[in-house]
Amino acid sequence: MKIDPEDNRASLRRKWGVPLGVATGVAALSVAAVAVFSGVGDAKPLLASPAGNPAGTGSPSPSPSTPSTPHGSKSAGTGSSPSSAPEAPARDASSITSTRTTPIDAGTVAKILSSCLGADASRYHAVVAVRTPIASPDWDGVVVAVDSAGQYVQCESKGDKGNSPDSPPTFINNRLWGTGRTIEYFDSVSEPAGKGQHLMLGAGHYASGIAKVTISYGDDPKEYPARMAGGAFVYAAAVSPGTPKPGPHYSGPNPYVHAYDAAGKEIYSQKKDPQFVDEN
Repeated sequence: MKIDPEDNRASLRRKWGVPLGVATGVAALSVAAVAVFSGVGDAKPLLASPAGNPAGTGSPSPSPSTPSTPHGSKSAGTGSSPSSAPEAPARDASSITSTRTTPIDAGTVAKILSSCLGADASRYHAVVAVRTPIASPDWDGVVVAVDSAGQYVQCESKGDKGNSPDSPPTFINNRLWGTGRTIEYFDSVSEPAGKGQHLMLGAGHYASGIAKVTISYGDDPKEYPARMAGGAFVYAAAVSPGTPKPGPHYSGPNPYVHAYDAAGKEIYSQKKDPQFVDEN
């Protein structure tokens, strides 16, 4: 994926709008599911669906069983010093310190969507809304919402303020589908979060037949459950770079999305997807 410094900070953003490896694009990621097996970290039920049913449930990931929803994207730095070979060891040494998320209350979600979407906010209802395990200067949560036509938006949050990397925010619709239109990738972002940690988060959409979405990071085979609800999935992780000074273009290990059916069979792996295999 391509990485662009923002606001003169080591702020990194992954975009999933085009296949990885394309010079003008950066990867993205999705989150969602109708049959929820588990959520990211220890997070509990999220928002209620329009029908009044719980929109999602969460439970700890006791074992490496399911990867989350990030596009596996290679980080290529921009500016004076590209992040290439010298930074690979830092990524490989990275470790996931937490994937625990907590629900955002309905009142705050409404404020996040209003500030993110403006007049369009009334057309959408949130299906996944969680705080991330750690906060970065720009983000401490993510909200995915959908309208009556099944079109999704993704808004990152800081407190009760929302923002979107897309313009307009609905640009994530039908952005990039995995093999056989199984997983749709939205946006994935990454930013330093102080005290030697990095925040990674992303979201996406999954097709029918998928009961569980997980995320794996880098070369580590362990998979962490994504938060799923209303056809969307979200993941978030606190990452320790494994080195005191990872460099200005460090973006954390590449996240890879995995999807399983109700029988527990893996039916999609980003690591095996032809669109991304050259980047793995």
